[in-house]
Amino acid sequence: MLSIPHSLTGAFIASNIPQPIVYAPLSLAAHYLGDWIPHWDFGTGMNSGKRRKSTAILLEIVELVIAFALIYLFFQRGYSEIRWHVWFGALIGILPDLIDAPRNFLKLRMKFLDPIFQLHHFFHHSTPNVIFGLLPQIIVVAVIYFLR
Repeated sequence: MLSIPHSLTGAFIASNIPQPIVYAPLSLAAHYLGDWIPHWDFGTGMNSGKRRKSTAILLEIVELVIAFALIYLFFQRGYSEIRWHVWFGALIGILPDLIDAPRNFLKLRMKFLDPIFQLHHFFHHSTPNVIFGLLPQIIVVAVIYFLR
């Protein structure tokens, strides 16, 4: 999935259950559940050569900025103090992708992380169909917006 629904899901969980011992594992589990749903993301097509790595990296950076802005608008705006639990929940929501990024984009393999890569790969179901792959993610973002 894109970082937007992953991070918003983690932030949503943390905003409703501010105890780290609860929201941290739930936000992490939600990442894998989200990846289980067939989805499209900016890395789709990199292995087949249909998308250049540099393009995927640039698009991912733009998407992370959008995710940051949406987390702020959905969960931080109107609060005078920083809601650290929300931001940490969002970070945990994208943590498996952050761990995977050096391997996927820069070909930096750290063998001690192989079990995490294998778990992530097991749950990860991409589709090349952009519409079919974005629709569940749009639904997730809309549901979070209305439930927040």
